[in-house]
Amino acid sequence: MNRILFVSLGCDKNLVDTEHMLGALPEGEFAATDDEAEADIIVVNTCCFIDDAKEESINTILELAPYRTKGKCRALIVAGCMAQRYREEILREIPEVDAIVGTGSFGSLNEAIRAAFDGKSGVFLDDPDAPAPEAAQEQPGKRVITTGGHYEYLKIAEGCDKHCTYCVIPSLRGAYRSVPMETLVAEAQGLADEGVQELILIAEETTRYGVDLYGKKSLHTLLDRLCAIDGIRWIRILYCYPEEIYPELIGTIQRQPKICHYLDLPIQHSEDEILRRMGRKTSHDDLVRIIGTLRSEIPDIALRTTLISGFPGETEEQHRNLLAFVREMKFDRLGVFPYSREEGTPAAGMDGQIADDVKRRRRDEIMEAQQAVSQENGQKRIGTVMEVEIEGYMASDEVYAGRTYADTPGVDGYCFVKSGRMLESGDFVKATITGATEYDLVGEAEDEEGEEE
Repeated sequence: MNRILFVSLGCDKNLVDTEHMLGALPEGEFAATDDEAEADIIVVNTCCFIDDAKEESINTILELAPYRTKGKCRALIVAGCMAQRYREEILREIPEVDAIVGTGSFGSLNEAIRAAFDGKSGVFLDDPDAPAPEAAQEQPGKRVITTGGHYEYLKIAEGCDKHCTYCVIPSLRGAYRSVPMETLVAEAQGLADEGVQELILIAEETTRYGVDLYGKKSLHTLLDRLCAIDGIRWIRILYCYPEEIYPELIGTIQRQPKICHYLDLPIQHSEDEILRRMGRKTSHDDLVRIIGTLRSEIPDIALRTTLISGFPGETEEQHRNLLAFVREMKFDRLGVFPYSREEGTPAAGMDGQIADDVKRRRRDEIMEAQQAVSQENGQKRIGTVMEVEIEGYMASDEVYAGRTYADTPGVDGYCFVKSGRMLESGDFVKATITGATEYDLVGEAEDEEGEEE
């Protein structure tokens, strides 16, 4: 039996692709390994969204390349976004790579492995815009869960139609294509049957789900159907473009107790001129109105956003206005990326490119402002009782690390819970919040009698 090592880089959408690639391999022919020295096949699922992601992808491939020439590895395969974008450069500059598998060709992985074993290099690139075969749309592909089992990502759409001026995703992933609702419900049911309790809905943009298939936004309908699945306790929604938030979606979040009062709104900036240059569809006033509506309709909602610092043409005044916006809006969670000049995008050719040290300084100033906001928000939680999903135990501190409804795995904070009884990963407990740091909470678990079953 051949041993295969997968390395998944970048976003959670890439992770879902990796899990589907693992699940599509013929049963009985492959066994997963996490030891590079023992792998017969190594697959690197790459990201190239920004410069840091490209650098990580390249470094990972270079670190694994010697196992192809000096170890037992018989096939080194590069998949995903960077493979799609830089296929010729990868094959030319890294001769250890046997095959390229693009974003629309994950189903060709087994074919790529066979070709490599036969001594043939190959490039497997299907049109990312091409619809999946009808049979593939009718039933979900098998997945191998890699997240630990109690939470999983559900990718509800592929591609993007927004064409923001800084972004390469539409050229790599194609136009927006929703996954049929029946397929998603069946996939979610399968995950629940395997013990998954939290579904995290992802796409390049979740809020336009269904427009291409059903002629209207249908995320709220999908959510109702997912909430009906036994075993699913939390449903979390990421990557919601603010201008696409609509009343039926808000109403469903209000009405369905399984849906976390949490939304990820990637706004990127607050200043009208920068938003226009970015190709975004909102204005400063739009953002204030949308955020205000969400907080009015769902008072305990936790809002996460991402920003870009140092976009071409951004002045110091616009940066200061963005800082003021961050302090005023008091986002519960916030991340910042210095602008990355991506070749082939409109923004790369814009006047007013900003020096890297200025972009990083502006990023740091935004994060410092957000740190104070996060500290203030955390202090307001002290004395409240929150439900916490346990992730694991920290023996050195004798506390359990968990997440509240306001925390997405891997990007947000933790709630560190003290408990007089033994807990396991995936358990849900009620905890009284006793302390807060800039990004994390501290709590005391209620005793068993006080916990909601």
